[in-house]
Amino acid sequence: QVVHNMVMTETTIFDLSATSNRGEEIDFAQFRGRPMLLVNTASKCGFTPQYDGLQELHEKYGPEGLVVIGLPCDQFANQEPGDDAEIEEFCRINFGVTFPLTTKVDVNGKNTHPVFAFLRERTGGLLGSSIKWNFTKFLVAPDGQTVKRYSPRTDPANLADDIESLLVDAAA
Repeated sequence: QVVHNMVMTETTIFDLSATSNRGEEIDFAQFRGRPMLLVNTASKCGFTPQYDGLQELHEKYGPEGLVVIGLPCDQFANQEPGDDAEIEEFCRINFGVTFPLTTKVDVNGKNTHPVFAFLRERTGGLLGSSIKWNFTKFLVAPDGQTVKRYSPRTDPANLADDIESLLVDAAA
């Protein structure tokens, strides 16, 4: 048990990967030393217009090192019913999304994707760690271990100060 806990504390986001919506592995090790914004997204949600704000963060801070990745999820009221190609087309046409999207993932339950298991473990609180709805946002510091969680209601623009402080730390 002690060894298991020790191993878990050594895990960073950079030890994980996801599958892009085009079937290619996204090895998070390539983002070592950069902040990452990971969001469980959906195309038919009241928060779907947040894709605009996520794209703005990607365009503004991507050149400085921020990595934005959308991880579509259909676990909340069937609000992501399409396949990977349909999701990508929807995001590109309606929101001009150019940041990477993954294949659909589970964020809760027995098939929870390892990325969300990691994020939830790092941000569990009084309400438990389970994801409550689409567009829960996780900002991972350049150390790959420190994670800040934001509710679905948090407008992406409101993450700018936190992102900027991580970019300053990463540059230091």
